[in-house]
Amino acid sequence: MTATRSGAGLAIGASLCLCLNLAGGTFAATAADSASLKYPVARRGNQVDDYHGVKVADPYRWMEDIDSPETRAWVTAEGALSRHYLDAIPGRAQMTERLRRIWNFERWSAPERFGKTWIYTHNDGLQNQSVVEVADDPSATPRALIDPNTLAADGTVALGESAVSADGRLFAYALNEAGSDWQIWHVRDVASGKDLPDEVKWSKFGGAAWRRDASGFYYTAYDPPQPGAALKAANQYVKLYFHRLGTPQSADTLVYARSDRPDWEIGSSVSDDGRYLVVSASLGTDVRNTLLVEDLSRAGSSLTPVVPDPVATFDVIGNVGETLFVRTDLDAPRFRVLAIDLSHPERGAWRTVIPEGADPIDSVTLVGGQLLVHRLKDAHSAVARYATDGKLLGKVALPGLGDAVGFQGHAEDTATYFVYSSYATAPSVYRLDLATGRTSLWRAPHLAGFEAADYETRQVFYRAKDGTRVPMFITARKGTRLDGHNPTILYGYGGFDISITPRFSPAVALWVQMGGVYAVANLRGGGEYGRAWHEAGMKTRKQTVFDDFIAAAQYLIEQHWTDSRHLAINGASNGGLLIGAVEEQRPDLFAAAVPQVGVMDMLRFREFTVGKAWESDYGSVDHAQEFRAMLAYSPVHNARPGRAYPPTLVMTGDHDDRVFPAHSFKFAAAMQHADPAGAPILLRVETRAGHGQGMPTAKRIEEVVDIYSFILQAFGLAGRAA
Repeated sequence: MTATRSGAGLAIGASLCLCLNLAGGTFAATAADSASLKYPVARRGNQVDDYHGVKVADPYRWMEDIDSPETRAWVTAEGALSRHYLDAIPGRAQMTERLRRIWNFERWSAPERFGKTWIYTHNDGLQNQSVVEVADDPSATPRALIDPNTLAADGTVALGESAVSADGRLFAYALNEAGSDWQIWHVRDVASGKDLPDEVKWSKFGGAAWRRDASGFYYTAYDPPQPGAALKAANQYVKLYFHRLGTPQSADTLVYARSDRPDWEIGSSVSDDGRYLVVSASLGTDVRNTLLVEDLSRAGSSLTPVVPDPVATFDVIGNVGETLFVRTDLDAPRFRVLAIDLSHPERGAWRTVIPEGADPIDSVTLVGGQLLVHRLKDAHSAVARYATDGKLLGKVALPGLGDAVGFQGHAEDTATYFVYSSYATAPSVYRLDLATGRTSLWRAPHLAGFEAADYETRQVFYRAKDGTRVPMFITARKGTRLDGHNPTILYGYGGFDISITPRFSPAVALWVQMGGVYAVANLRGGGEYGRAWHEAGMKTRKQTVFDDFIAAAQYLIEQHWTDSRHLAINGASNGGLLIGAVEEQRPDLFAAAVPQVGVMDMLRFREFTVGKAWESDYGSVDHAQEFRAMLAYSPVHNARPGRAYPPTLVMTGDHDDRVFPAHSFKFAAAMQHADPAGAPILLRVETRAGHGQGMPTAKRIEEVVDIYSFILQAFGLAGRAA
């Protein structure tokens, strides 16, 4: 069991060396000149809504019916226009060829043992999806357990979440089609490689947790949506079920639900020894949660609240006997580790095992009787080993300023594995010996055409608008001259307690290899410095995130990394909102903007799929103060006619059922209406794709080439070979 680790944002992610000379240059007209653009007509309706006495127009409400003939016709026309523009940009073929070459490197996940079976994923380089492999030992030759690449010719059926039974005999796995978050659970016999007849539908998020005896697993699911509404309808009243193998889903046992709270989310896990079922519940994406525990070893037992009210974060790490170890920010904004005796679970009996420190505790695992504590030290990884009594056993040596993930395992394990990477270092897998604390390399890839030693990442700190010290990573070729003209991409996220850490991406490698600079600002709203950092960018304080990002751009210009004619901005999901808001507030500061799958309509996000869950971070239109704060920056509502906006590539997927694609449709239409004769404002809609998860490699490469082509065209540097 693991205390959940914050995920990374959706940065572009690929590597390419065209050996282009990108420095300097002026804008140049090409066959893709924006002067030839004529946007498809988007009808402006007369819908007006009243929020707390404020009348707000919503002229593109009709686009929320994404399957209507009118919407489909408009989206098709927008797609044709975008393809005409993007395909005419020179240098695309060379970029694609080089990107494929560098992307073609082996990668592995960290192996984990279940019974006598070791399991991990492997990708030979350009496979659309990674293959799940099993072996008797990490050093043995593995065999494929499941190859998702065989499930769809175009690679758009992806392996989602999975869970292995404690004895290693059974593999529960979920499949996602065309990028949708909806998943169907199957069970595969590990020895034979054949599927059992079990099938569980209408699950989304939540994972699966096996009982120790492998009789079945716990999972979460929603009631089936109405026909035709699966990608749009609001997801409410999630339920926790137990599925017993060999029985139909209709016979599954309801374990826990919040019939009184439609927007609560539920998660579950089973302790490593199989004794306890642990259930957590929270209001949407709120990081504060309740905690309930059931002793599965006792007949007739039921879920008992240990933390009845969501007053803080409580992530269960694991247990030793009746002692439950929990990561929490209760009375510790940068987190501490608690021990809770389940025979006396009252709050007054809790004891601190590892106290709060200067660096926030990002995640903790319990392996081989040790607590492996992952901290964020100015947004990069630092890992240490502790005994269960809190005694420090030693620090884990990491190769550099980067990101380490993994450290999974069980009570009887003597070693664990983790994956390390950085912006210039491809993911390598290490073995950690728990007795000695020594690490050794298990697998490392070889990249063709990219030499990590030629590049460097610097961490700098800049001052935000209110004087707060904010970290930023800057990656570039060694010896890059600070002449004020370097082509630069600035990425940001800033929300939902998610920390953006230095992880390898082939796209980033591509950009720096072409002579570009790649900067990542660790904005408030994220989890890089604990609760206070997160809360500083929530709800009525969301403008702080945008101010932090603008200050990062100004720093890059003031320090002569680049100038406003060579600075592009990119972000996805919540980061797409960031880009939309910032380019509207400071259109003079950027040469190009690429918002991906963004939350663009801040007054309507809760109406679709899981959007209601985001009110914990954004606020609610039901509250006047929060409504006014959201209206002030909502990208759909702040596109101002008469303003000159930078070249903008708006990106979404037709099967995005997390951030409904109408967000991007309405934003693109509003921006084109506001600036119809200015720089290109394009809408790119990927087919059979969703929010980014599970996208096949082939589509990712196409996406990166489109993004970089668009940015280079905006810089006036497209097709400039050295």
